[in-house]
Amino acid sequence: MQIREYQEGDLAALRSIHAAQGFDYALPDLRNPLFVTKLVLAAGDAEEKVENGQQEAGGSKILGAAFLRLTAEAYLLLDPRAGPPRERWQWLLALHAAAERDAWQRGLEDVHAWLPPPIAQKFGKRIQRLGWLRDDAWAPYCKRLQERKD
Repeated sequence: MQIREYQEGDLAALRSIHAAQGFDYALPDLRNPLFVTKLVLAAGDAEEKVENGQQEAGGSKILGAAFLRLTAEAYLLLDPRAGPPRERWQWLLALHAAAERDAWQRGLEDVHAWLPPPIAQKFGKRIQRLGWLRDDAWAPYCKRLQERKD
């Protein structure tokens, strides 16, 4: 097997794999420049080339793919000692609007926030009024990356 860069000719095979997985989300548009990593796993042996109609332009069977799309993690720093709560809320609204515009202009499609447990319930309700969604349908996982010395 080999891992290589995605090519447009791989799309039909990847659509088939995506459909076979049966997950309730659309295959993303891989032409989107936010996809900074697009890797395909293909069988390397000639005997494995065509099976289930999944083949790439060069003939080898596509077994899978990994895609990484840029997103953003939100951090809010707002001095809890400054001003009354209503004024701090106005400051938050101003920062929120400016950050949203800036992220959109940079081409980002989404922003994620992980709220500390002590404020999650109360503050979560507030940001939901600003259009944030609590996504409990998908289990979040994080991979901390480190330099590998191979």
